[in-house]
Parts: sequence; structure tokens; C-alpha cells
Amino acid sequence: MPITVGQDTAKTRRSLSVNGKSISYYSIPAAQEAGLGDFSRLPAALKVVLENMLRFEDDGFSVSVDDIKAFGEWAANGGKNPREIAYRPARVLMQDFTGVPAVVDLAAMRDGIKGLGGDAQKINPLNPVDLVIDHSVMIDEFGNPRAFQMNVDREYERNMERYQFLKWGQSAFNNFRVVPPGTGICHQVNLEYLAQTVWTDTDQNGEDVAYPDTLVGTDSHTTMVNGMAVLGWGVGGIEAEAAMLGQPISMLIPEVVGFELTGSMVEGTTGTDLVLKVVEMLREKGVVGKFVEFYGEGLDRLPLADRATIANMAPEYGATCGFFPIDGETLRYMRNTGRDEERLALVEAYAKENGFWRDENYAPIYTDTLSLDMATIVPAISGPKRPQDYVPLTNAKAAFRQEMESTFKRPMGKEVPVKGEDYKMESGKVVIASITSCTNTSNPYVMIGAGLVAKKAHELGLNRKPWVKTSLAPGSQVVSEYLEAAGLQEHLDAIGFNLVGYGCTTCIGNSGPLQTEISEAIAEGDLVATSVLSGNRNFEGRISPDVRANYLASPPLVVVYALAGTMDIDVTSEPIGQDKDGNDVFMKDIWPTQSEIAELVEQTVTREAFQSKYADVFKGDEKWREVEVPQQETYDWPPTSTYIQNPPYFQGMGPEPGTISNIEGAKVLLILGDMITTDHISPAGSFATQTPAGKYLTERQVQPREFNSYGSRRGNHEVMMRGTFANIRVKNEMLDGVEGGYTKGPDGQQTSVYEASMAYQKQGVPLVVFGGEQYGAGSSRDWAAKGTALLGVKAVIAESFERIHRSNLVGMGVIPFEFTGGDTRKSLGLKGDETVSIHGLDSVKPLQEVPCTITYGDGTEKTITLKCRIDTAPEIEYIENGGVLHYVLRNLAKAS
Repeated sequence: MPITVGQDTAKTRRSLSVNGKSISYYSIPAAQEAGLGDFSRLPAALKVVLENMLRFEDDGFSVSVDDIKAFGEWAANGGKNPREIAYRPARVLMQDFTGVPAVVDLAAMRDGIKGLGGDAQKINPLNPVDLVIDHSVMIDEFGNPRAFQMNVDREYERNMERYQFLKWGQSAFNNFRVVPPGTGICHQVNLEYLAQTVWTDTDQNGEDVAYPDTLVGTDSHTTMVNGMAVLGWGVGGIEAEAAMLGQPISMLIPEVVGFELTGSMVEGTTGTDLVLKVVEMLREKGVVGKFVEFYGEGLDRLPLADRATIANMAPEYGATCGFFPIDGETLRYMRNTGRDEERLALVEAYAKENGFWRDENYAPIYTDTLSLDMATIVPAISGPKRPQDYVPLTNAKAAFRQEMESTFKRPMGKEVPVKGEDYKMESGKVVIASITSCTNTSNPYVMIGAGLVAKKAHELGLNRKPWVKTSLAPGSQVVSEYLEAAGLQEHLDAIGFNLVGYGCTTCIGNSGPLQTEISEAIAEGDLVATSVLSGNRNFEGRISPDVRANYLASPPLVVVYALAGTMDIDVTSEPIGQDKDGNDVFMKDIWPTQSEIAELVEQTVTREAFQSKYADVFKGDEKWREVEVPQQETYDWPPTSTYIQNPPYFQGMGPEPGTISNIEGAKVLLILGDMITTDHISPAGSFATQTPAGKYLTERQVQPREFNSYGSRRGNHEVMMRGTFANIRVKNEMLDGVEGGYTKGPDGQQTSVYEASMAYQKQGVPLVVFGGEQYGAGSSRDWAAKGTALLGVKAVIAESFERIHRSNLVGMGVIPFEFTGGDTRKSLGLKGDETVSIHGLDSVKPLQEVPCTITYGDGTEKTITLKCRIDTAPEIEYIENGGVLHYVLRNLAKAS
């Protein structure tokens, strides 16, 4: 479908000759020559946004000349000018956990627009959408050659309803492609195949236009592709749906923090060690809502695979993106991963002509900077609960013991026999060791490194400890190709790291069940079992319900800890096992050199491997090809389905929006602490029979082994409402020492959050939630906002919000508020029996301060001032409409 660009762009439109062909583009130097501002020292990340403004200038809807001039003012003001702009990404990326509810919403919008008298065909993506099915495979089987096929078979058994629905969506909607199960993780597929760095398309006049490849994705780690100079970040499914339907993303021109990398990595360290240090530094710096751009002479020695690892973890350091400019390494990676030479020539010519190229003279203006000498990096892990909890490997044992004392408040040394086994469980034992996640499996240096550790260990006679559940889940099939070619997979298999699937697995909580006897021993002793994974998230309650302490580590270190079997060991100095002759083996005995790794990467990670594995990326296996779906415009919602249900958002919706009302007499649903993540609000993993979601499925004759996960049930609002605030580790401060999804109902008695909210809604009582700092950290999980809205919550009041979740709340019609003047839930002495009223909303402006009256249980009142985090004028319209999709739906209905 042709792109539509602005009508008044002639003064900045230029042509470029590449390989004898002429192609148009929008020139930043031409905009400067036209007197629109000095853009010469803008960071490359911000130039991508500026080009977007040039391309859509005066399109009758979103961009004005003043928006373009604002970028020159940004540079003149030292990297600051928070002007509101409308940004249009080129494409949208989805995975199935977030993609299924997005397609559910689109299907419901087709029903909704017909109800308003409009044309169902108006509900179609205007921008290309790629959905990669990667979140559904669970590790039921591991440690044997049958694991992969058995897990795939179970995946299809569990998820056939979802896959039929997605296949219907692929046939029903334009510009919508599905990458089938078993192919890889969406971000790795994006990096290795979909992304082009410079995109081309035809405009409405039939002319070819080159422009930067940009996207938003319904997964927070969409930022991974920033490593290839593609500007992308995670948004909630709600915002992504609006973007794919042609709605520009409203945002403020961001501040850009420059992160200088100098020096070189030293022997024995990995890109994972580097990124864990970067996460710690940037979290301490504070970059929420900001762009981070990496620069400096160290980039000359930083492979794109390491750049992608750093970019991937932007959500962990809190930034909107972690961007690397185009340079020679970008071209080398594109060539090695199979992109065609014409594309490479275009990328180089365009980047140099339009000021995106990084060379020795690249010296942009940044809002702020910090620096890191890569020669100072040491082996490290992060944990036990947050990615920024950085621990040098030499201090890991001592740090774990300190966590046992201070965080978990449990003694070391307590042992519990495991039924039928000749070993005992105790706190600190590693029960999950997983090479998983696009963060690291996209990086051949750490994957080859892990294979070499396995090879050396196997040849010495070492093996994983018998209580460790081991798994290897690469982010793409290319990884298996080069591990096999290097002769390393057989050694990984020998110590238990058999292929279990191509998907996110452990990183998103799909670690599968532990051996029953091990799980029972952990529960009996109330032990702190641990996991070590090569992922990006280790939030409490995420990885496994049996595991309290989770550590992020490089793939080679995951192998080392599987051999050691415990966190209560200094792997840098103590023996991790014994060889065939009973001699102690130390980590240094099995750790490969950088030259060993580099030699194998050079031999086995080939252009041909990428080209062959991605040749039929949309075709899928035989199971996928056999999935049959009806060809119809609207979806025939199966009434008995427990996976896919028509959501209530648009039912009974009128053609006109309402107004924003003051909140009167609201009761408190929860009082939550700091760093409440979207995992706490809407968990993705498994759930038990006694939970509200479990009871719902049991009542519909679904057996517990078929419950699957919250993530896979996101197409059914009934399950997801019941799962909201139901994380097994969430702590409601209204209750003493209680974990899980509990609160007090209208009668003051403890009950589930779901049951309390239903009781309040039956009485017509609005609800509010109180929180601390960094409320909504973590994933771009739209259900964290959808579930909040469906529980009847009208406002969330916190000390600060993470970017994506704040946007999602607004997108679902829930108003976020921040405390002012030093007030907090603690300073106000909130107990949960208060009544809350918030006024001034009927005439609210962006970022306005409004009065909030709190009536305590004893009848006393206190009025405080809140900052309303409706940040932009379009967001006011979203709230008036009841959400962004309601806004889009009404406008499309009127247009048709």
C-alpha cells in the first residue's frame, strides 16, 4: 500500500542516486538550508524523528512547520524542548501474547463500527504489521532429544484456538502477516530478517521514497533493533492498534542522553557483563522517558550483536530506546545476515547524505552524558529481583547470603530430603538454568561461548546437577544451525541443554513445572530456590512459582551454574565439580578464550545460514499449514471458547464521546509499594485452581493441566480480569504480611481483588489504586491497563510512572495521577479504608494540578494536590471517549 506523505514538502524533498537508480528522500540538510533550523548536531536518534516530521509536514492532520523548527530549538537549548509532536512509525511488530488481544480488539472494532453504521473494511491496518508467535511454547519436556518435538506438540494442543484465530486475522486484515510457531523470537526475527535500517516504499504519487526504518512493537524489548540503527520501542497493544489504524503517536520531543563507550572488552568478559553494568549505571542516572544514544570510539570495537544486547535491555534501564547510529559495523552485520547488496548500498548512501552516519567526526549535542571504559567490565550477574541489581561475579556468593539474611529472612543450611532422590534441597540451589531470550541468544559470541563451556565440561566428565532443570531455547533457527556446524550442540545435549523450542520460554515465565518432588521439598522447607537465566527480566514471581531468587547471567555462566548447582558458591575460586578422575574442576578450566570464540563465529555464522533459515519464514511447519480457518470479514466468536471472547469495550457505544467527570466517593482497591511492575499487575505465567481465573476455567470443565498461562489467555477478558493484580508475590499494604491478589471488600473482610472489585461495581462505587515510585515498570503489557479498567478503577495515584504503562492507562480511560509536594501513600498514613474524591477534571488541561480530598476512616479530611498525568491534548480526547480505540472507532465510523 503506498505511503501517504505531506503535501507541502517540496522544499525538503531531494533525490539520491544508488546503483544507477534515482530514489527520493526528505533531506535534513535541505531543511536547514531552508532556514528551518540548525540540525547539524542533532543526535542520529532524534534525526530519525525529525525526518518523520519533514515527511509528514502539512499533511492536514499532524505536523506543522513549527514542529520542525522545534528540533533546531532543541539543539540550541542544549538538548531540551518538550514540544508535543505527532510521530508516525513505518510499521508495527507484535508477538502472540500481546498480538492476540490486539487482533481481538480489531475484530471487536469491526463489530463495533458496524453497530455505528460504518464500514467494517475501515478497520484494517494502514501500516504493515508482523506478528511473530513466540510466547506460547512451554518447557514441559527437557534434557532429552525428544524435548523439542514434545513441547511443540503440547504447544499446538494448548493453543489451537488462538492459532486458528490468528490465522483468521491474517486472512481477514490487510497488511497483516504472521510468522508461525517454532520460527524464533519476534525481536531476533526482526533484527536478523525483517528490519532494513532504511526502508523504501512508493508514495501516493507513485514515486519511490527512502526513509528510516521505524516501528513500534507490542513488547517492551522492541528496542533490540535499535542496535541496527532502527528506531523502535515498545508500546501497549492499545497504542499499537491506534498506530496501525493510522493514528499518529503523540509524544514530547525527548531528551537524549549520550552514553560514551571507550576502550575494549577484556579477556573473560561478555556482552552480557557489559549490558548489566550499563543497566545499573543508567537506572542510577535516571532515563525514564528519554532516548539514550551510544557513541564514542569504543563502538569501533563493539560488534552489532553486543549492541543489540545493550539495546534490547532499554526497558530495564528505563529508557524509551537505546540507539546506535549507522556505521560500518551496521553494514557488516546486514551483509552477514543475508540482506541484499542493493539495500546495503542504499543504507550507506542515504545515511551519509542525510547526516545519519557515524564516523570519527560524529559529535552531536546531548541533553546529558555519561561514560564507560569497557576495559573495566568484569564478569557479573544481576539479581535476585531486578535487572539493575548488579553483582560482580566474585561477590555473588556473599551477595546471595546477604539477600538470604536481609531480603528473604531465612537461614542458610536448612536441608529437606527429596522423595525418591539421593540428594536434599536447600536454599540457594539452582533449580532452573536456562539459555533463553532474544537478549543473548541473538549474540553468537555468547552462544558459541556457552557451547565451548559445555564442550570442555563434557570432555572432563562434568554434568549438570540432577536437581537443575536445564534448557536451550534460541531466538532463531540460525542459532541451532551454527551450534550444529561448530560441533557444540552434542556437548550441550550431553549436559542437559537440549533444544526445547524456539521462543521466549523461561524469560517470560514459561519455564514449565519442576519435578514434583523437588517442588514439594521447596514448599515443605519454605526454601529460597534460585534460577539462572540469560534473559532480561528477573522480577519476583515471574520465572517460576517455586523460585524466589532469579539471576540474569550470560549463556556461558548459565552453563557454569548448572554444573555447580547452587548460588552458594564462588564460581570464580571454588571447584564447580570433579572430573572423571575425581580431580576438582574450576571455572577457569572450562572457560574459552576470546580467540577461540571468534574463530568459531567466523567459521560457522554465515550469510548462507541466515538466507536458508529465513527463506520460508512465513510458511511454517506442517502443523501450522494444516490449521484451517473460515474466510470471513468479521469473526464468529465461539461462545464456548475459553481463549477468545468478544471484549465488552465497544458494546453499546454511542456515536459521540462524553466528557471527563470528577471522581466522587471512590474507595481504595489496593495500596502498593515501589517498583510495582506490569508483571505484578497482570502476570503472564501459570496460575492455580484456587485463583479466580482457575475457578473460572474449572467451572467450564477445563482441567488444570490445560490452564496454560495468563499470557496465552489474553484473548479472554474474563480470565484476564480475574488475573489482574493476582501475581503470587504482589503485596497489598492494606493487608499485613499477605502475598498474592488479595484486598478488603466493601464489608472490610479479606477477599480476592477480583471479587472485591465486582462487589464495589455492583454498588456503583468507583475505585482508585495507590502506588509508589516507578509504578508500571517492565513490560509493555496492555492487559495491565485493560484489567485495571475492567476492575472499575478510575484513577491510579502514584509517586511516578513508567512511560508505557502511563500511556496504556490513558489509552484505556484510566487517569494516572502523581503525588506532589512530597506527599506519598506513607506520609498520608493510608490504610485502605479511605474515601477519595478528585475534582477539576471536567476542565482539565495537560499536566494540570488538581485537588484531591481524602476522607479517612475516622471521618477526618485532608486535601492534597495531584498532578494529572494526562500529558497531551490528544490524550484528553482519549479520556473523553473512554479510551484511544473508542476515539479511533468513532472517527472511522464518521468517515465511512
